[in-house]
Amino acid sequence: MTKKVAIITGGGQGIGEGIAKRLSHDGYAVIINGRTQSKLDKVAGEIKTAGGEAVTFAGDVSHRDVNEALIKTAEDKFGRLDVFVANAGIDWVDNIEETPAEAVDNVININLKSQIWALQTAPRLMRKSGDGGSIVLASSIAGMEGFEMLGIYSATKFATRGLVQAAAKELAVDKIRVNAYNPGIVLTPMWDEIDQRFSERKNVPLGSTRQAFIDGILLGRGEEPEDVAKLVSFLTSDESDYITGQSIAVDGGIKFS
Repeated sequence: MTKKVAIITGGGQGIGEGIAKRLSHDGYAVIINGRTQSKLDKVAGEIKTAGGEAVTFAGDVSHRDVNEALIKTAEDKFGRLDVFVANAGIDWVDNIEETPAEAVDNVININLKSQIWALQTAPRLMRKSGDGGSIVLASSIAGMEGFEMLGIYSATKFATRGLVQAAAKELAVDKIRVNAYNPGIVLTPMWDEIDQRFSERKNVPLGSTRQAFIDGILLGRGEEPEDVAKLVSFLTSDESDYITGQSIAVDGGIKFS
């Protein structure tokens, strides 16, 4: 019951999978959340094969009650919570003017409301141990500059940065730190979708949008989930115990705050 525990939402693939595996490597028991059980089972199986401890929890964290149940799972199984990584997120590629109302709601619910619910539910269990904790939210370079065709997505990521600053001020008294990571062009299924939508909407060759973004990366390559996971590992460790309220770019040198 003394092993540190981390929850990672959106942990069935992509960045979330990379973070779950890295935090397991760092010694955390991890609870992996996502909406597809088969994906969660695959990631958990790989963590267990590597000698780690992993629990899966399928559910849509855009609903507050799912977050409450996720926290209860941590409490029932481990008696504590040290880290909550609110990584779950989706994109929508379209002009702001032409984005359907349903898509607006969906992006806001998953990208932003799920983070609000995390901030409303995780602190209670983090306070229980008296050791504080670390809450890490997913922002984006699209939360540093609004991107064409990603306006609704960008709006949610800007909002994340505001949440981080406000929550850091509110939770510091409980030794709970709140930060965010701002990834760039991560080579995951999400960017496959973005590239395809740009191709359809802008009538450009498939792959050209992603390559154009990659060509603007100073370090000369697309980002891997492990690049983000390294930053999250730092933000959840004692090495970052004097950092809170920050949104940190991890993008290979695209945007500068």
